[in-house]
Amino acid sequence: MKLELNEKGEKVVCGLYLRVSTEDQVRDGFGLPEQKERLEFYCKCNDYEIKDYYTDAGISAKTGNHRPEFERMLEDGKNGKINMIIAYKMDRLTRSMKDWESLMDYSKKYNVDLAFVNEKIDTANANGRMVSRIMMSV
Repeated sequence: MKLELNEKGEKVVCGLYLRVSTEDQVRDGFGLPEQKERLEFYCKCNDYEIKDYYTDAGISAKTGNHRPEFERMLEDGKNGKINMIIAYKMDRLTRSMKDWESLMDYSKKYNVDLAFVNEKIDTANANGRMVSRIMMSV
């Protein structure tokens, strides 16, 4: 069964976030084309609408780094253009627990869920939010 609506009864409109920071990720199959293909397949399987792609190439997710596309994506969520952010892995968004908690606050405030294809995590429900916090702490 395809999931056309989120728990709030809205059509899921996604922003796909793609990021690589090193050549190793490209060699190990985490390159931008591979991420894009997997994210699009995930959306197709779940009947999610893709609103936009946000790509930060060659930028680390460390705290304080300026990631223009990440910031544009958050602004689109804040303005109601998207209601879900999908990334290949959690570490594509951040590796910092502090930044993760800020992202969770953002998610709650603006009703923008987060999903991660590789870890099979979706913060649209309480279980997904709990598991995401556990995974981030590890």
